[in-house]
Amino acid sequence: MRAQQLERRAYRAAEVSTTTNVRHPEAFDAVVEALSGANADLLQRRERRRARPTFPSGHEVASLVAHLRVALFPWHFGTAKASSETTPTRVRQALGRASAGLLEQVGLALGSECEHENQPCDACNELATDLTERFVDRLPSLRLLLEADAWAAFDGDPAASSPDEAVFCYPGMLAILHHRIAHELHGLGIPLVPRMISEIAHSATGIDIHPGAQIGASFFIDHGTGVVIGETCVIGDRVRLYQGVTLGARTFPLDEGGRPIKGVPRHPIVEDDVVIYAGATILGRVTIGRGSTVGGNVSVTSNLPPRTHISQAAFRRLFDGGAGI
Repeated sequence: MRAQQLERRAYRAAEVSTTTNVRHPEAFDAVVEALSGANADLLQRRERRRARPTFPSGHEVASLVAHLRVALFPWHFGTAKASSETTPTRVRQALGRASAGLLEQVGLALGSECEHENQPCDACNELATDLTERFVDRLPSLRLLLEADAWAAFDGDPAASSPDEAVFCYPGMLAILHHRIAHELHGLGIPLVPRMISEIAHSATGIDIHPGAQIGASFFIDHGTGVVIGETCVIGDRVRLYQGVTLGARTFPLDEGGRPIKGVPRHPIVEDDVVIYAGATILGRVTIGRGSTVGGNVSVTSNLPPRTHISQAAFRRLFDGGAGI
């Protein structure tokens, strides 16, 4: 929500006036020209298109995700009072608005990558329609995953009074809802929009999950602030993370020009039933075996066999038997 508010504020500021009271209008005009030219240079470096692209809108992407949230949880979100009789209508309205918004934004995203000179491109429009329909078809299975996530939050946190509390209040639940939407769109090959969706949740929760990360069922992030999950992570079922956990890359393989090679598996594999406590850092393409526990503030850069339990030895000696602080 904060990201949406900031963007709306910027829009309002831009709409107030297109003139300015400055002592030296020539200098002001020169700055405008320089900034406009710099933007053109950035686009030209993409080395592919003759026409200037039109990109998706952050405000519209945030709006369509809000409608999707109502369609996925009609009893929890929306303005009208929910009942068994009104639920189909609520879902239909929310899903219709989300689908229309998604179709438009996917079309813009595909157009920004298109090499055809004529815009809009008929092929991009047709592909946007197909991808939007395929995404909508996947929503029932996505909803089942989110329900399992809500129950995982309730079962994994003694402070949770109900799964509904997790849906309404938990930043981890908000982050995984955005991620599951973004991951489906990412899997369909849609540019820009999935990352925009993940960054909306990142701004709101402090949880950074790349849309490419594969996350199994019954996933729970407790507290959440500072969690980072990289693009090529593979996470199994019933995994629980706490705040400050990093599942990151250790090195970046480079091409001949010294640029990172895209898409290379470089992030951890976390198998089923793993718990990773606050502040732990796991780097590289290592495997955390099924049923393992990684203690707080532990750094892992090598494989852990199944059912391994590691913690900071110094802290363990300090507190064993009630001694220490």
